[in-house]
Amino acid sequence: MDYQTVFQISAAGMGVEKLRLDVSALNLANMHSTSPAGTEGFKPLRVLSRPVVPGFGTLMDLQAGASLGGVTATTVVEAQAAPRIVHDPAHPHADAKGNVSYPGVDHTAEMLNVMTALRAYEANVAAIGAAKAMASRALEIGGQS
Repeated sequence: MDYQTVFQISAAGMGVEKLRLDVSALNLANMHSTSPAGTEGFKPLRVLSRPVVPGFGTLMDLQAGASLGGVTATTVVEAQAAPRIVHDPAHPHADAKGNVSYPGVDHTAEMLNVMTALRAYEANVAAIGAAKAMASRALEIGGQS
């Protein structure tokens, strides 16, 4: 068994989940940011990812050390969220009607993204730990003859 493939797949998953966590932190940090009336403010971001699916030829070449797959972050895109409008005539960025436009960040959804990314990251760390323990145990068994 090629343990390096397990490490590569889990590392790819950890990278995507770290990016997801970074983007959610950015969205939460800018949740209360405003911009002057008539200008475009911060827009929440989302990470799009896709699986790396090996082709049939790759599956046949697994003995030759080909990678089994994993995941990759395709891109970070702006979410299509309507801005949150708050009536605050005293705010320096209020428009003529006294409304202030805040980014359409959904606090609950972002916290859910943070928790999901953390759990997925932990699962990938556990998979690496299990593969490491299996490799170590196989070396111990092989050395006892």
